[in-house]
Amino acid sequence: MASDLEQRAKEAFMDDHFELAVDLYTQAIALNPQSAELYSDRAQANIKAGNLTEAVADANKAIEFDPSLYKAYFRKGIACIKLEEYQTAKAALETGAPLAPQETRFASLIKECDEKIAEETIVLPTPPVEKDITENVIPEKDVEPVSQPSNQVTVATVKPKYRHEFYQKPEEVVVTIFAKGIPAKDVHVDFGEQILSVSIDVAGEDTYHFQPRLFGKKAYIFERKITVSFGGCKQIIPEKCRFDVLSTKVEIRLAKAEPIQWASLEFSKDSLVPFRGSGPVVGAPRPSYPSSKPKRDWDKLEAQVKKEEKEEKLDGDAALNKFFQDIYKDADEDTRRAMRKSFVESNGTVLSTNWKEVGNKKVEGSAPDGMEMKKWEF
Repeated sequence: MASDLEQRAKEAFMDDHFELAVDLYTQAIALNPQSAELYSDRAQANIKAGNLTEAVADANKAIEFDPSLYKAYFRKGIACIKLEEYQTAKAALETGAPLAPQETRFASLIKECDEKIAEETIVLPTPPVEKDITENVIPEKDVEPVSQPSNQVTVATVKPKYRHEFYQKPEEVVVTIFAKGIPAKDVHVDFGEQILSVSIDVAGEDTYHFQPRLFGKKAYIFERKITVSFGGCKQIIPEKCRFDVLSTKVEIRLAKAEPIQWASLEFSKDSLVPFRGSGPVVGAPRPSYPSSKPKRDWDKLEAQVKKEEKEEKLDGDAALNKFFQDIYKDADEDTRRAMRKSFVESNGTVLSTNWKEVGNKKVEGSAPDGMEMKKWEF
């Protein structure tokens, strides 16, 4: 049965039905869960489907079952390059290249990784930072654990089984997966420079996968109005990361590459780490810390805005809308009901404040002079 599913998966892949191929490979793996070839082939299908972190997890599983399978290293390298994980990609490609000396694509991909790594390591002088910024790192005791919305990636069709949270210090991020009573041998954790891959094997159930792409940052140079993205840079130091399997949870400690405050656990193109400067920047920006300036009196500011709104002189439709808004705001409940009912039933052509007049009948529309009311049939 597994071979039949594998053949159907290959045919789906050849027909560019990549998601279907992933599903068929998943069914085949359920029947033959230690097949390195099946995991390697599903990694390829996941790459084509755009499921890059799943592809890395599949390639790692294939390498675990067969360390001599060069295709697994090759596909892990491709997935990591697409994730801009160039160090991890290079390490995988350099391991797989000697296993397939006839495969020339390894060399070209390794060269590409070297070029990207060289681009990331160029650092120009950092622009001056404003004097009113103080480098006060937030103490650990003031950092509250943040519950991260579940955005987990699963290989099987079941929902994730375990809740996770994270909190952070200046030098590390601590991720907790609440998995109770799991043997340490069934927990597999792989660290990339920008990805975290966690797999938990549960007897009689589908494997739990948690593979977030980690927080990435951007710098915005206000005076030049230039945004520089650092999404592909190193976020953690893999060799300094570690994890512990405890009786009630799996605790993972990610060593930050830079002592900045992560806005979230997972990568987001909208995450910004702002700083000011006027010079060119390539590389990581200097972290922004809380300002020492006194707090703004927001109550006073709100009162000033309300005063300006009250004194603002309007005309035309704006003045009319303001007039109706003031009536509605200060009206009793019957007046408000009358205004809502008359406006809706007349299609916006009548506005009455007399509930006794409009409460027991339907308010007919009234067209302006020179115009005619028409009912549209749908």
